[in-house]
Amino acid sequence: MRISRRNALGLAAAGALAAAGAGLSTPAFAQATYNIAGLADFTGPYADVMKSLSAGRWAVLNWWNEEVGKGLGVRVNMKEYDTRYDTAQTSSLWPGIKSELKPIAALGLGGPDSAALQQRLPDDKIPLMMATAAYGYAWRPDPWVFNPRATYAHEAGAFYLWYRQQKGITGTMKIGIISSEAAPAYVDIHKGLEKFISENKDKFELVETIFTEVQPSDLTTQVNRLVRKGAQVINIQTNTAAVVATKRALQALGRKDIPILMSSHNGLPASGKAAGGLAQMEGDYEVYGMAIASSEMTDTRKFYDMLVAKYKLTSGWDVLTMQGMNQIIYTLRAIEAAAKEVGPDKITGEAVRNAMFKHVITSKETFGVLPDLKFTKEAPFPLSGMTVNVGTVKDGKYGIAAQNIPVPAINKW
Repeated sequence: MRISRRNALGLAAAGALAAAGAGLSTPAFAQATYNIAGLADFTGPYADVMKSLSAGRWAVLNWWNEEVGKGLGVRVNMKEYDTRYDTAQTSSLWPGIKSELKPIAALGLGGPDSAALQQRLPDDKIPLMMATAAYGYAWRPDPWVFNPRATYAHEAGAFYLWYRQQKGITGTMKIGIISSEAAPAYVDIHKGLEKFISENKDKFELVETIFTEVQPSDLTTQVNRLVRKGAQVINIQTNTAAVVATKRALQALGRKDIPILMSSHNGLPASGKAAGGLAQMEGDYEVYGMAIASSEMTDTRKFYDMLVAKYKLTSGWDVLTMQGMNQIIYTLRAIEAAAKEVGPDKITGEAVRNAMFKHVITSKETFGVLPDLKFTKEAPFPLSGMTVNVGTVKDGKYGIAAQNIPVPAINKW
C-alpha cells in the first residue's frame, strides 16, 4: 500500500476527530493508491483528436475516484505519455513508464501500442486496455492486451449483413476497400475484411482493395475504378484524410448513391468536419461496438452530462470523447472487481487481469457506453455477445441508424 505524506496527515487528523467524537467507534481507514499509464498521441497523426479522448479518460477517472473508489478504499492516479502513435516510440518509453509508475494497467491508443507491447506484457504483468476495435495480429490466447470491441472486420461484417438486408439485396453485395500499408493496424483491417468476405461469397463480393498513402489528396482515379466495378459500399476504416479524398471523388463522379463506411476514430463527425461540414457526409455510415454520440437522450448521454456538470468534462459530446470514456470505465470496473476479489490493498496488474476473466462487465456498469463484456482467455476481446451500433447522416442530421446488431463469427486470419 502506498500512501502520500499529505494523505497520511489527513488520515491522522481524521482519526483524531473520530476519537474526539462522543460515541463514535468507526475506525478511520486508509486509501490504497495505484497508478495507471495513459498512452497518448499529442504530436502525431491523431493529435487533433487526442484532446477529446484524453478529456473523456480524465472525467471518468475523477468520477470513479470520488463516487466509487472512496467507498472501496482505493484511489487510482493516471499519467499520460505521448507515444505519437508510433511503435518505436512506445517501445522506447515503456521501460521508463514501468519504472516511474509501477502501473497496475495501461491505456493503449491504437495498433502501435498493441504491436509494441504484446510480447512484453506477460512478463511485466501489466494489462493493456484498448478503446479501439481489436487486431488480428493480437488475436492470441491468454491475452494481456484487451479490447472492449471485436475486430474492425467483425464490426464491418455486422454492418454489411445489416445493410444488405436493409437494402433488400438478394445477390452478392459488392464492396470496395480503401486502405494503406503504412501502419500495422491498417494492414490488419483489410486482411480481416478480405477474410470475412471470402467466407461469405454467397452474400458479398470484394471488387478491389485499393492502397493509398496515409493522407491521400486525390483518389478520383482509384474511386472511379471501384465505381466502374459496381461497388455498392466503400469501406474506409483508416483515417479522415482517406474518407475526405474518397468523398470528393464520389462527388466529382456524381455518385451520391454509394455510401462510405467508417469506424469511430474516423467517423462521421470527424470526417464531416474535415470535409467542410456534416452535411457533406449525407447517406454515409459509421459502425462500432460502443455508444453513438447522437442527439437521443440515452443513459450514456445522461452520464456524459453528469460528468460535464460535476467533473468538469470540457470535450464535446462526440465519438472521440466516448472512446476515452469507454476504455477508462471498463478498466476501472476491472480494478473495482479486483479490489473486491483480493482486497483494496493487494491489487496488482495480474489481479486486474484475472478479475476481467471472472466478472462480466455489464453494459449497465458502463452506463451503456459499451455492451456487456465477457472476456475469456481465448482472445483479447469477447468472442460472444458482442454487438455494434450504426450511425448515419440523414437530411443533414447525425443520428442512430441501428443499435445492438449482433457481431458475426469470423475465423482468425
